[in-house]
Amino acid sequence: MAWVDRVWEEEILPELHDYIKVPAKSPLFDKDWKQHGYLDQVFAQAEAWCRKRDIPGLKVELLQPEGRTPLLFLEIPGTGEETVMLYGHLDKQPEMVGWREDLGPWEPKREGDLLYGRGGADDGYAVFASLAAIEALQKHGGSHPRCVVLIEGCEESGSVDLPYYINELAERIGQVSLVVCLDSFAGDYERLWSTTSLRGMVAGDLRIEILSEGVHSGGASGLVPSTFRVLRQLLDRVEDPASGEILLDRFHVEIPEARRDQAGVAAAALGGQLEGSFPFLEGARPMVKDPVEQVLSKSWRPTLSVTGAGGLPALEDAGNVLRPFTAVKLSFRLPPTADWKAATAQLKETFETDPPYGAEVSFVPDKGADGWQAPPLAPWLEDAVSRASAAYFGNEPVYMGEGGSIPFMGMLGERFPDAQFLVTGVLGPKSNAHGPNEFLHIPCAKKLTCCVAEVLRRTGSDID
Repeated sequence: MAWVDRVWEEEILPELHDYIKVPAKSPLFDKDWKQHGYLDQVFAQAEAWCRKRDIPGLKVELLQPEGRTPLLFLEIPGTGEETVMLYGHLDKQPEMVGWREDLGPWEPKREGDLLYGRGGADDGYAVFASLAAIEALQKHGGSHPRCVVLIEGCEESGSVDLPYYINELAERIGQVSLVVCLDSFAGDYERLWSTTSLRGMVAGDLRIEILSEGVHSGGASGLVPSTFRVLRQLLDRVEDPASGEILLDRFHVEIPEARRDQAGVAAAALGGQLEGSFPFLEGARPMVKDPVEQVLSKSWRPTLSVTGAGGLPALEDAGNVLRPFTAVKLSFRLPPTADWKAATAQLKETFETDPPYGAEVSFVPDKGADGWQAPPLAPWLEDAVSRASAAYFGNEPVYMGEGGSIPFMGMLGERFPDAQFLVTGVLGPKSNAHGPNEFLHIPCAKKLTCCVAEVLRRTGSDID
């Protein structure tokens, strides 16, 4: 632990400071990402750091075919016949509004145990933690299996380039026994959290048009329907406005009993404080109160979020005008085993069939992905995770489904059906990935690095 602590303080955190400064937004949020060069900059930085590591046999290759986002591919020889794949990404979400006055997305700032700034926790730390775990093992006499590390550049855009790279590198990757993903969540910072499932998603633009141009609201209202009211009616077709329940059958699945049991254990470990991990205003409350139902609602049930809008002027610019159109960006989360393509088709049909007042309605999906459910846990991995969590956090691990989406996991589950998965991360309470005031919890990241080293040491074995 002392070696890992030193490396984090002296070598990793300075790199993360520099990384946070670069607005390396994912291509979905920066159409001119190649011309801006920010993604290239952070990948060059990570490549240079990797090449300096004292890891015998380490091969470092930065790949970027024409028209593709970069991928950093690392190979580390090891003992035995197992191969472990470690995964992370360097692309970032956009700035988002609402940052604390003394903070900013591209302004790294450390406050005690927390490092603020966009991308540090999601997921810039992963490449550094992965190699630090391997190097720590080697420097302290431990062995590890062969490892390959994939760091991609478009995870926040749905990992659209990753299938290409996986296919191109198939022979070099080989058969994978364990996948370690460091891009997930943590219920608290007191134990190792292992993600058992991830929700899928459907996102797209819903647009309602009723006029060719805006008109005076005094002369037209009462005759010309408001596109905002048409929007409300359309949303009510797919979501119960009182409960938030999604009304379309293709969006629902049966929750496995084992996942319900794990939700109970997770809720008990959290002590009913899951809602406390979000910045609720005083007096505000969550959609469901029961702690177990809270876990299931954020991991196995479909939801709708409206994440953007068009056609609405800023408040200071709004006049007495009946607007010609309203458009919204919709983000649906799907249960881990739902079919996103079937859900998208049902959604589009529901919105566009028989629109109110004959309005022109279109739903244009811009991204989607199936979710993922982990295979049954092998005894050796369950033992390794338990020992690692107890050794470095002083608590037993907890297994829980998560509400986010990592398209890479479903892809790997299909490619390596016999592989085991450790999907974990440092996105704990109030770390606020994708939102304002994102932070990396430094002690948790250090302990997680040690846990990864311990799991690598025990991969596929029954070491006492």
